[in-house]
Amino acid sequence: MSKRNANHLVWISKAFFVAIVLALTGCASDIMKNYIGQPVESVILDYGPPTAVVDLGRGERAYQWRKISTNAVSGSSSGEVRHTKHGTVYEETETPGYIERQECFYTFYARASGGRWFITNFRQPKLECE
Repeated sequence: MSKRNANHLVWISKAFFVAIVLALTGCASDIMKNYIGQPVESVILDYGPPTAVVDLGRGERAYQWRKISTNAVSGSSSGEVRHTKHGTVYEETETPGYIERQECFYTFYARASGGRWFITNFRQPKLECE
């Protein structure tokens, strides 16, 4: 397989991944919508304490959770027998593996009421975190 064909396969793999991500778009947002109107303790009970709490003033806060994911992407190797005027040649193409790191932030906005904080809205996560 030529280097051009190997690059084409990498591009196809990435396009497939993007298609999957687009098909799943809204998953995190759909979950986050379910917390609107609930006390912030509901999110804490499900996902642990927030990574950050930002006082926005006027009785409003932002609660943020951070998630880091790592995935090992395996490499690949392929070969092709080519017949040239100098004889038969075996050409091998290798694509090295790598570690993919994804950092995502999930932010809820809350308002104070009766001594507690209630979720009023959320910030849309970036596309690859949906």
